Amino acid sequence: MTSERQARVLSGWLILPLTIALYVAGVWITIVASTAGGRDASGKAQPLLWMLALGLSLLALAILSSAGFFTLQPNEARLLILFGSYKGTTRQVGFLWGNPFYANGPAGQGKSFGWRRSGGGTQDGRRLPRYKVSLRARTLNGDKLKVNDRAGNPVEIAAVVVWHVADTARAVFDVDDFEAYVTMQSETALRHLATAYAYDHGEGTETEITLRGNVDEVSQALKEEIQERVTRAGVQVDEARLTHLAYSPEIAQAMLRRQQAEAIIAARQKIVEGAVGMVDRALYLLSEKKLVELDEERKATMVSNLMVVLCGESQVNPIINTGTLYQ
Repeated sequence: MTSERQARVLSGWLILPLTIALYVAGVWITIVASTAGGRDASGKAQPLLWMLALGLSLLALAILSSAGFFTLQPNEARLLILFGSYKGTTRQVGFLWGNPFYANGPAGQGKSFGWRRSGGGTQDGRRLPRYKVSLRARTLNGDKLKVNDRAGNPVEIAAVVVWHVADTARAVFDVDDFEAYVTMQSETALRHLATAYAYDHGEGTETEITLRGNVDEVSQALKEEIQERVTRAGVQVDEARLTHLAYSPEIAQAMLRRQQAEAIIAARQKIVEGAVGMVDRALYLLSEKKLVELDEERKATMVSNLMVVLCGESQVNPIINTGTLYQ
């Protein structure tokens, strides 16, 4: 596996005056050589061949030197390749000069495979050369994927992944197209994550980690799994979070009714617990303050009436009994 190593290049501002001087000298010597020679029998001017060769050589050297200039913006790096051999990576910023024989590489840009990319292989709308790599943070905004959760329920899930290139040598040499590689591995990790957890809590499993109930834990697990998969491409994952999570349309209505039933049952349990506490408190106060003496049958009747009043959904219309309990 290839690892990045640092390489330094010269400042372009140091080499630029020398290159300009080579151009000027080459042009001047070529002109002088063309006019300073003698004349043949017919009176035609004969150039000085050695001086002409020198002028053309200086021009060729200036042109070759011009090919070594390049620029790097902040958070950009360039890999230096000399006749197929990796010499290192420079992250110096500004106007630079390197060996003119360092390969620049063909322009290349990966495919998205269903993921929308932001901050990818272009800079201001221009394609970057293959050996010039952007180190800026990039975003993969995934499309909705239809997968089955651990319980076998079909769900729709999507995620956003923020990443950047950490090792330029691995990104360029160890995978064919690191952007497409990150895209595919992120989608694969998301599919695997969805099958490893249930969508929601089942009966008696409130401590279980689920996709809906434990978003932070699931997002952290997704980040770790993507990082494990893309380390080969020299990529560092900064953040990974779910952006969409829902049941598939074919079971959404059934699951909605189930959730509503669970919510009603939970609400009823709270109401009954509160009503029992209120009835117990009422009986205790009546007995403590000795407002009325109630036998067991009257207590049962009172408890029944209070539970109906407190647990009923509709408004209760009280009936005043002017007689006794038995008449």
